[in-house]
Amino acid sequence: MSLVIPDFDSSVHVRSADAEVVGRTPTTVRLLADSSATGGALSTQRVTLGAGANGASPHHHEKSAEMFYVLDGAAEFLAGDEVVTAGKGDLVVVPPRMPHAFAAVPGSDADLLIVITPGVERFEYFRHLQRVALGELSRESLLEVQERYDNHFLTSAVWDKRH
Repeated sequence: MSLVIPDFDSSVHVRSADAEVVGRTPTTVRLLADSSATGGALSTQRVTLGAGANGASPHHHEKSAEMFYVLDGAAEFLAGDEVVTAGKGDLVVVPPRMPHAFAAVPGSDADLLIVITPGVERFEYFRHLQRVALGELSRESLLEVQERYDNHFLTSAVWDKRH
């Protein structure tokens, strides 16, 4: 077991109006606090998904656990070899190295608070995803930054067969 001792000496305050938003409907990401702001303790963002929208394809993190708290709506989560449906107020946590993915349930929106701990600098990853969506970068460019953002893509027959 490793212990991360955060290295920052003031509280972090992020006003909703001041948070950077990346993406576009049906998937937007509100960047709240990156690892550098929390001394490595965590990275957090709020993801809003339109009805049935994909949030993240199957992947895993080598060094971090990821927590998903459903603020509103309903979402599906891949957690290992299982697909879990979670609604408002539900929590899903996946450990390091566990395959996971998420999407809004078909016919339902989802609003999620996501926390990765220990933190990884993730804001630039979300900006990279936006550049891919806008056609400024290729989808393959994500493979080149997997190590940097501890976001390792994989396939999941369980996730692919869920509908």
